[in-house]
Parts: sequence; C-alpha cells; structure tokens
Amino acid sequence: MLNFSFQNTTQIHFGEGQIKTLGKVIPPSARILVTYGSGSIKTNGVYDQVAEALSEHTWFEFSGIEPNPSYDTVMKALDVIRREKVDFLLAVGGGSVIDGTKFIAAAAFYRGDDPWDLVAKRQRIEQALPIGCVLTLPATGSETNAGAVVTRNGDKLSFHSPLVRPLFAVLDPSVTLSLSDRQISNGVVDAFVHTMEQYLTYSVNGKVQDRFSEGLLLTLIEEGPKALAPETKEDLEVRGNIMWAATMALNGLIGAGVPQDWSTHMIGHEITGAYGVDHARTLSVVLPAVMKVCRDSKREKLLQYAERIWNLTDGDDDSRINRAIELTEQFFETMQVPVRLSQIDIGETDIDGLINKLTQHGMIKLGEHGAITPEVSRDILAAAL
Repeated sequence: MLNFSFQNTTQIHFGEGQIKTLGKVIPPSARILVTYGSGSIKTNGVYDQVAEALSEHTWFEFSGIEPNPSYDTVMKALDVIRREKVDFLLAVGGGSVIDGTKFIAAAAFYRGDDPWDLVAKRQRIEQALPIGCVLTLPATGSETNAGAVVTRNGDKLSFHSPLVRPLFAVLDPSVTLSLSDRQISNGVVDAFVHTMEQYLTYSVNGKVQDRFSEGLLLTLIEEGPKALAPETKEDLEVRGNIMWAATMALNGLIGAGVPQDWSTHMIGHEITGAYGVDHARTLSVVLPAVMKVCRDSKREKLLQYAERIWNLTDGDDDSRINRAIELTEQFFETMQVPVRLSQIDIGETDIDGLINKLTQHGMIKLGEHGAITPEVSRDILAAAL
C-alpha cells in the first residue's frame, strides 16, 4: 500500500426527513444563499422542506445552475453575494449544482482579474465561503469531496481545494424518487466509473481499498437495475444503497494509498465539452475502450475484477478479461446508457478535434502510469467507435 494522508470532514445527515436538520447545522446568524438548478426542487417538495428548515434564518436564492455548470452562469451569483452580504452557501441539487457552488465559494474571495484562472491556471484557492449541501441526485460524490468541474466556452476543467469541501451533506433517499430514468442511470454509471478509476489500476496490496471498491461495484450492479425496474424503483432501500454508494465512491476513502487512473474522465470531459453529451454517458463509452487498449498494464487487476465482480474463473486469462469487458458493457446497457461513440453521434472524423483539446488542456500523460499519451488516447477513442 502507498503512503497516504486521509481526512474527510464533511458531516453526513443520512435518511428520510433529514432536511429538517438544516436549521440546526447552519449558524443562526448566517446569511445564506441557496443555490439550485432548473427549479425541479420546487415541484418535488425539496424547496418547501428547505424553506421550512430555514424559516428562522435569513436566506436568499440563486437558480439556473445547469448540468456541467457554466462559468458565466455561476459568476452571476457573486452579485447577490455582495449585495446581500452572504456568508454561507447551501447547494440544493446534484453534482453540477454542488460543483457550481464550490466555484462560487472560491470566486467570492478571488482578487485577480478573472476567477477563471482558478481553474485554467490552477491558481491556489486562499479563501472560500463555507458550503453545505442537500443532495438530490446521487452520482458525483461532490457532496463530500474537495473537487469540482466548471465549463466555459466548451472547456470543462476541474479544480480542487480542501476549502470547498462541504461542511455537511444531507442525504435523503426519498428525494430521489422524482428522478427520471436517465438521471438514475447517469448517477449509477458515474459512481461505478468513479470506483473503477481508483480500482482498475495495478496492485499495491491495498486489500482494504480493493474490498471496499468491490463492495461498491457489486452494490451498484445489484441495485442500479432495481432503480429502473417498475416493481422496485420506488424502494427507498434501493435508493438509499445507491445514494450511499455514490457518496462513498468519491469521498477519498477508496483512493487513499492506491494508484488512480482518471483517463476515462479526462477523455470524457472533452466529449462533454465539445458535444454536450451527459457526463456519465461519455464514461460508459470510454471506460470499456480504456479496458481494451490498456489491458496489458491493467492485466492483474482486470483478472481480479473478472473473478471478484463477475465470478469468472474458467478459461485462460485473455478470455476472462474479454468476458469481463463484455459484462461491463452489458451492465451499462442494462442501465440504458451507450457504450459506443456511434451511439452518441460521434464518428472517426471527430477524433482529431478531441485529441487536440486533450493536448491543449495538458492531458498528455494520463493514467496511473502517465503512459496514456495523445496517441494512446486516439487508440482509445478509435476502440470506442
């Protein structure tokens, strides 16, 4: 196992009805900006629950944070913050709302010319507004981690700072019952690939991390389809297991002390930035291709994955690896997401543009070994056609 330092300070309030805890966990004197997306929280009852919980607080609201949050959109929140002297942010939504709110938190104290430099130039975040969140769409794990992405002019870039890690997160599985099948599918697949990015690398004898990761993968494979099946999609236990798995997949625990990949995400970000494809649907396309192209460097872990996740013990090594990749694709198809670029209307002629963007963003040594050059990324995209 590799050396590591691990700390996660986000307090979790899990379970049905936990939104009511907001009144207790946010300081009474706080001037709160509630951030959210398109307004679905006003039709599914979440907004009303938040309003009731904050009835004795001073709060304002900022809406319209879109999937893959736009820099231009989130920057508008700064006017409200300055005008109303906001000193606490409450993100109510999925990963995009939380990510956008993290950028708002950092941008509120940025003293340079353009807060985009926090992302594009990796400027150090020196100060940020405190954040809490009410999770409505389990997927990204942003509710308990220190990372986020924001998009500007087709560039989807990430940033990280412990200062934007939420102080608390409310996880109420019942609020996910209003999600569409597409949102459910995207969330399960996103969590699955988050886990794989930290698991499917090479062994450092991190047995605890491996077993945690395998438990998450098995849970998502078991519970994900149930959340789409008519007879079980209203089951709160199913939703609760998915919600907790998505949080655990990217709160730092399973990645502590082990090598990590993230090439699937970096390539996927370019597809989203260029073509607006749902984040999770880029991951379901790219991951199997990464598994195919990088099978030699990932061989040991691929065989472990084949045996422990898919119970594949018969046949030679190559046949078991092939079958594990096939079963991964079949799981994605069960979750109603694409597994080929052609299924999202991207063809061979589009690959050059994606490679140029990867190169422009410095993504020239991806993967756990830093061996995924633009040429290898091209092979991955070709394998995904």
